[in-house]
Amino acid sequence: MRRTTAAALALAATTALGLTLTGCDAAQEKAGEVFSSATAAVASAAEEKMNEVKDGVNAGGDVEAGPTSTDGDRTVAEITATNPKDSAADYTIMVNFRDAEGKFLDSVVLNIGGVEPGASKSGTARSNRTITGATKAEISQALRH
Repeated sequence: MRRTTAAALALAATTALGLTLTGCDAAQEKAGEVFSSATAAVASAAEEKMNEVKDGVNAGGDVEAGPTSTDGDRTVAEITATNPKDSAADYTIMVNFRDAEGKFLDSVVLNIGGVEPGASKSGTARSNRTITGATKAEISQALRH
């Protein structure tokens, strides 16, 4: 799934770059449409991954996103899940990356397993592609299971 998403994004980025370099308004508009379509595909893939979780309970209040930074050519954010329940739990979390204006840039699904009762555990959300500029990670959905 990750390879398919990366391939779609690479194709969209290459097409967008090629069309943008032509300088033609129509080509630039088409490039924006291609990129937008690839971004929507990434979000859809993340939603599908979340839908695979069986017996998940909304746990948005249990999960926090830290600030973003870069790791190589990717944007990353530390995500922390705190388990308020009496038994160990696993978390599946959809993290969206947005720019300074709030525009959607990327979406990833992160699993944090084996969070003990009353304890916290962290994992790293890593973007599917290179993101430039100021970004923010936000929790779109979190499931405890």
